[in-house]
Amino acid sequence: MSSQTRRPTAAILTQGCKVNQYESEAIAEALAACGFTLCQPQDVCDVYIVNTCTVTSESDRKARQAIRRLLSENPEAYLIVTGCSAQSHAQAISAIPGVDCIIGNRNKMEVVEAARRLLAGGSKPKAPLLSVPSLDGCRFEPMTITRFDRTRAYVKIQDGCQARCTYCAIPDARGPVRSKPLADVLREVTTLTQGGCREVVLTGIETGSWGYDLPAGEDGVRPGLGDLLRAVNDIPGVGRIRLGSLDPSVMNRRFVDTIAPLSCLAPHFHLSVQSGCSATLARMKRRYNAGQAMAAMDRLRAAIPGVHFTTDMIVGFPGETEAEFEESLDFARRAGFLHIHVFPYSKRENTPAAQMPDQVPEAVKHERVRRMSQVSAASCAAILDGMVKTGAPVSVLCESREGDSVFGHTPGFVEVRIPTGEDLRGREITVTPTAREGEVLVCRLPAQDPAC
Repeated sequence: MSSQTRRPTAAILTQGCKVNQYESEAIAEALAACGFTLCQPQDVCDVYIVNTCTVTSESDRKARQAIRRLLSENPEAYLIVTGCSAQSHAQAISAIPGVDCIIGNRNKMEVVEAARRLLAGGSKPKAPLLSVPSLDGCRFEPMTITRFDRTRAYVKIQDGCQARCTYCAIPDARGPVRSKPLADVLREVTTLTQGGCREVVLTGIETGSWGYDLPAGEDGVRPGLGDLLRAVNDIPGVGRIRLGSLDPSVMNRRFVDTIAPLSCLAPHFHLSVQSGCSATLARMKRRYNAGQAMAAMDRLRAAIPGVHFTTDMIVGFPGETEAEFEESLDFARRAGFLHIHVFPYSKRENTPAAQMPDQVPEAVKHERVRRMSQVSAASCAAILDGMVKTGAPVSVLCESREGDSVFGHTPGFVEVRIPTGEDLRGREITVTPTAREGEVLVCRLPAQDPAC
């Protein structure tokens, strides 16, 4: 347990999406400001915080597994659980022996005060402390970060979702749409930029809905994501701007016309397409059909040269026939995605899809994951092989170093490996493609580069 003669220690284990990663960093900074020493989850600590995900049943299983592992390795430590699984399954998590506190998604920053209270109490509570209020009517919770890795920082601009897709449990776990005020976003990005951040990723649970709940301006119009991007683009010295996952329906002509001229916006979009079959999309209650999703990508390709797309695809959705899956495969081939995150459909409690007829057998789902993943690999290979063939120089933001290589990403989010003994982390350089290694583009430094 903690000692009165040293700084208390805490570690955060983060699962799930970029929003969770951002929130964990905000909690970590607040803990440090309160006198905690931050450690890694594998270290022996006074307090462990598990920031959970509930997007699939496997996510919930991994959350419970992580909780039990931490408790078995350090049973005397205090353990706090927060995040989406904590919000949706508080009672089940509270039944795990050794859990001391469960905090939902309405007031996530309460984790910091909870850690202080637990340490001040001097002994583990007999029953878990619960703070999981309803998300009805909640507002955007203030939180901010100033720290980041060598190059990139996530900035949460939005929370909650109003889509109510038939397969998804996230609206219940995250609550209604709520937006970070424009001035707060600009202040945070400015601070990160001045601190040397080279790339900001603006992210949310339903990123495209930013501004939906904000007051209208003098012209009677609410601000939208395009307005936010223009304002961030104008921050002096801002580097790359990248966006979190977007619904294809966001990419209407007005939005594309707004963002296309922005000099700092990275030409890469993660579109959450989910299926390339219109019948499947209708059962999912998505807000577009396959033709509209393809038109959105065509619109972006026409407006932003060299743009790349990544996506999520769910296979084995209830009622998905072999013919419908083939439609999805054909869509993926024609779309030319840089990468496809493929997920087998996962039943989520209290969602309409869980009660739909014609549930697809697990073996069929896994076979479809394999086939869609093959399309993803072939599509990526075609893009990278084309870059090697042309040999056109590309810009790379160098992010990490492993052995005698530096790794980074192009503006279009192609992963690059540069064989070099130099430490180029944090620099944006121009390199020449020479080969492909799986889904990684191998590049060489130009002979005149002073780093050579």
